[in-house]
Amino acid sequence: MLTTHGRSSGFCVDPIEKKPLNHFLPGTSVLSFGTAGCNLGCRFCQNWDMSKSREMDILADAASPEQIARTAQELGCRSVAFTYNDPTIFLEYAVDVARACRERGLKTVSVTAGYICEEPRREMYRYIDAANVDLKGFTEDFYRRSASAPRAGAGDAQVPAPRDRCLAGDHHAPDPGENDSRRGDRGPDAMGPPRAGADVPLHFTAFHPDFKMLDRPPTPPSTLTRAREIGLRNGLRYVYTGNVHDEAGGTTLLPGLPGVVIGRNWYRITSWSLRNGACTSCGTPVPGSFEERPGRWGPAGSRFEWAP
Repeated sequence: MLTTHGRSSGFCVDPIEKKPLNHFLPGTSVLSFGTAGCNLGCRFCQNWDMSKSREMDILADAASPEQIARTAQELGCRSVAFTYNDPTIFLEYAVDVARACRERGLKTVSVTAGYICEEPRREMYRYIDAANVDLKGFTEDFYRRSASAPRAGAGDAQVPAPRDRCLAGDHHAPDPGENDSRRGDRGPDAMGPPRAGADVPLHFTAFHPDFKMLDRPPTPPSTLTRAREIGLRNGLRYVYTGNVHDEAGGTTLLPGLPGVVIGRNWYRITSWSLRNGACTSCGTPVPGSFEERPGRWGPAGSRFEWAP
């Protein structure tokens, strides 16, 4: 019996790029929520008050799937995200919310570590439109020491298959001294060629001290830039940086071609050169889920005004 069904630990309206997803409804807002507990034990968890909770009293907000979908629509959100703790552990609730959202024309997003077996994976992503798979590191040793889990569960089967009609992205936060090392067996050098496909976006976001890793400094911007360069060198076409001010690292470019397709400054869209999911200049298709007009969500007073 899923005791968290219809109960949430809190809600927040975020930019979709914060999930992070740069190729899914850019510029729009997403209603984010989670429950309690998790299937990993990350020592650097940013949402440890929810993910580590074993007390049901943290689930203070009663929220039926229909209420969540209606609230997201009333707030002008284009999607709902299952996040803060892994939606795999509240799969039935997530599926019910996704179905309610679909009835209202809203999309849904799974922010997950990717630990899920094949059969429930098919069930879950039959209804969910996008997934961000949060990679903790690149080695078995790091996963066991820092996430209390084997890396095997976050391997080849982590990204939803194309038949599930789910747009996927990978996300990794380099931890200074742990998984950002220049040693080829520990840091981004260990990525190797892309297994999920060269067009799957990869987001490198800065680590910040939290939970049981308060003794580590935040990730230097130069480390993220280097990780992005390694990803591009290894054959990935769309690699981004996040949690730092890096316009170049947040901008969508076409591999090997000049010109900006989507310009970004933090979570604000500054330029838009897409039509029908392709570059307006050369017609090259960009993988992702795009609407004809970008969203206008952004910091107060700095919304992007789109002009055809």
